[in-house]
Parts: sequence; C-alpha cells; structure tokens
Amino acid sequence: MSKLVISLDGVVIKEALIAKEKTTLGRRPYNDIVIDNLAVSGEHALLHMVGAEVVIEDLNSTNGTYINGKAIKKQQLSNSDIIEIGKYKIKFLATGAAESDRSMMVDRGGPVTVPASDFGLLSAPDQPETPASIRVLNGAAAGREVLLTKEKTTLGKPGVQVAAIQKRGTSYVFSHLEGTLRPSVNGVPVSGDGLPLRNGDVIELAGTRMQFINA
Repeated sequence: MSKLVISLDGVVIKEALIAKEKTTLGRRPYNDIVIDNLAVSGEHALLHMVGAEVVIEDLNSTNGTYINGKAIKKQQLSNSDIIEIGKYKIKFLATGAAESDRSMMVDRGGPVTVPASDFGLLSAPDQPETPASIRVLNGAAAGREVLLTKEKTTLGKPGVQVAAIQKRGTSYVFSHLEGTLRPSVNGVPVSGDGLPLRNGDVIELAGTRMQFINA
C-alpha cells in the first residue's frame, strides 16, 4: 500500500496510507489527511488511486501544489516524488518501496524539533508493533510528537551532542553517543551503556526537553 511521509523542516511529523480510491488533503478537519496550517487550503489536493497508480490533483488551492519543485495541476506520482505544500514536504512512497532516508531536525537558535534545526534523526528498519514516541515539551513546537517507528533513532547535532534511542526487545534504551555535554533523563546525565526509558521520562538534549511516551 502506498503512503505519504509528511515532514516540516526535515522532521517527519505524520505518515498516511493511501487506502481509498479518493483521498483528500487539506486544512479542514473533514479531510482524510489534515495539515493544520494557514499555508494549506481548506481543500488543497485530491489523490486518486487507480490500481497501483496514484494521481494527485490540485484543487485550485491558494498557494499551489508542487512536485519536485514544479507547480502542477494534476500529475501521476512516482516513487520518492516530493510533494510541496507551503513549508511542508510530503514524500510519496509507492507500494512495496523501501525508504532509507535521513531526516534532519534543526534548531535556529531555539528549541529543537518540529519545526527544528541541526538536529539529526537517523532511523533503521520499521518495527511492526505500535511504536513509542517522543513529545516536545518546550518552545514553539511544544506538544508535537515524533513516532519512534525505527529500530534505532539518532538525535542530536553532529560534532556537538548526539544521542540515540534504540529498541531492545520490548524496551527502549537512551544512550549518549557524541559530545562533551551529556544528555539527561529526568535531570540525571546519561552514562555508560545507556538508560532504559520508562513511560513519562523527560529527556533533555541540546536545550530541548522531550517526554518519552510508551503507553
């Protein structure tokens, strides 16, 4: 089944399967895929599924729909096409396609994540079970969640401070990888081989506070 991977400033914030003949995308809550941002029209675009093929159609949106940097009205999607709507980038993954992308989280002088900067996120193969997540607690992105859908998620600013959350069996372990300053969990610096995370733990890394959620 084909899917869309939606990101903002390089941070994956949502994944959506294309499971119906017609899938609507827009700002209004009745759409199948909702992107709550003023740059997105109430009814922005429509995705048509014809067999294994998917066609996207712009619904006369205010800011337009772009594929790989070019404005379109209606176009068939190919694997790894990048749909651009406002500041959002949406990667199309065709049925059976594998994704091995590196997403980046950046921080322009403030808290890191969705949107963010200089905050790397590197992931390995998907896990079949319901994943845990991290929720941003401070800054403009407070309240946003990033799903830990991969076996290993690496966070940080290369050359400054890097940490990882790795799935081991049914547990998630947080460990320090790089940098003089160590990240902390519930105010305690992480050392050694890492620290198993528990639901509700608060992680602090590069000035960003995040809560680990594994309900």
